[in-house]
Amino acid sequence: MVEIALYQPDIAPNAATILRMCACLGLTCRIIQPAGFVMSEPAFRRAGMDYLDRAALVNDPSWEAFRRDTAGRRSVLLTTKSTLPLWDFAFAPDDILLMGRESSGVPDSVHEEAEARITIPMQPGLRSLNVALACAMATGEALRQLRGPG
Repeated sequence: MVEIALYQPDIAPNAATILRMCACLGLTCRIIQPAGFVMSEPAFRRAGMDYLDRAALVNDPSWEAFRRDTAGRRSVLLTTKSTLPLWDFAFAPDDILLMGRESSGVPDSVHEEAEARITIPMQPGLRSLNVALACAMATGEALRQLRGPG
């Protein structure tokens, strides 16, 4: 099933909100280190509430370790630097939705290594959505596509 990967997240409540979503939907969330916070921070625990203990969490110590551990799977980067709208992209069951840092996205090298890049079209002049909101939108579209007929 689809997984979520957070590349070096730097805002604890956003990461915890995504982990809470993953717990509720039965999805795995990977955190590619280093994160800009520790998971015991009160803001992280508060945003994740009691759902954090139920989340399937994988800590990848680096980008390289993440790539080794997920070899053969497609990383789908959600980025403002793409022109392909997420609803025009065909998701696959083993895709990993890759989210960049709230402050800076992902480095060019990571951007280039991602097998696919998609975006959420926005109004001109606006920079980006909150990463947890964007992740929820992309996850919802992927799950909608993959649920099958019915």
